[in-house]
Amino acid sequence: MRIGIAVPICRRWVYLLLFVAIVVLAVEAVVAFSVERVGRLIQGSFRTGIELVQMTVTVVDEDGRLVGDLRRADFEVFEDGVRQTLTGFTRDRVPLSLGIVLDVSQSMFGQRIDDARLALNQFLTDRLEPVDEVFISAFNHAPEIVVPWTIGPRQLRNRLGDIRPYGGTSLYDAMMSALPLFNDRQNQRSAVVLISDGADTGSLADVRDVRRLLRRSSAFVYAIAIDAPDNRPINDRVNPFALREITSESGGYTEVVGDSPELGPATARIAEELNHQYTLAYRPPGPADGSYRSIRVRVLGKNYRVRTRRGYVATPSSRR
Repeated sequence: MRIGIAVPICRRWVYLLLFVAIVVLAVEAVVAFSVERVGRLIQGSFRTGIELVQMTVTVVDEDGRLVGDLRRADFEVFEDGVRQTLTGFTRDRVPLSLGIVLDVSQSMFGQRIDDARLALNQFLTDRLEPVDEVFISAFNHAPEIVVPWTIGPRQLRNRLGDIRPYGGTSLYDAMMSALPLFNDRQNQRSAVVLISDGADTGSLADVRDVRRLLRRSSAFVYAIAIDAPDNRPINDRVNPFALREITSESGGYTEVVGDSPELGPATARIAEELNHQYTLAYRPPGPADGSYRSIRVRVLGKNYRVRTRRGYVATPSSRR
């Protein structure tokens, strides 16, 4: 009698367990589909350059401290003076494509190149994320790509150990060589860190050429200028005014340091900013016709300073 009762009960338990398993698998499939769909929507909203304009935005308060808790509704975006409706927004850290452009001219010989290696090693291994990608370009009288795009910045530790500074300084040519590399980047957000201790002495390009190229790029540019009081002629000393013309166009900034031991703290400040930025997107009001369009971003009701690129050239592209 007991056996006859147990068999139906066991079958009911088997059927119940099978039903629960089917429900669990169905729920997992729906969740996976939803996550993938949301991921595609987010990715598309920030990477479809023909349909959207994307901006990386830094916000600081009156004391220069980073502001990282703003919402979509706190921002106003204007293109050519006309307010735009944001279609994409995040304050989460978005993976970064970063270019390091390092001066290796003769004036960087000795302690300066040693300090630069140390600062960049710390920057790559401690300040960035494994999902970020990096290239390294070194320049003297000519630019050279030392390391191509590499995902996982920690892999690049000590890759500058064989560099021996010599030659002149072709800073503008180095930037003209580096910026086109961002056309092949993997991540939407992009930036350049430029380190130099001298004025340009040999470029074929000039600062206006770099600024024109930046208008077609979404990369923030940060420059660290080493302006130590040494015995070099004044025309060989770093020109922070020219660097600021470049960095302000992009939404980055130029920092002048007294000598190379200050490179570590300077790169740490850049990393802190890169880790606390917003990504905004909107649909452009007109077709891509090759014209230049100005961008202005502000925060409602706050006396905050907002830095982003000043504008873009409306050309069809897979990324803007």
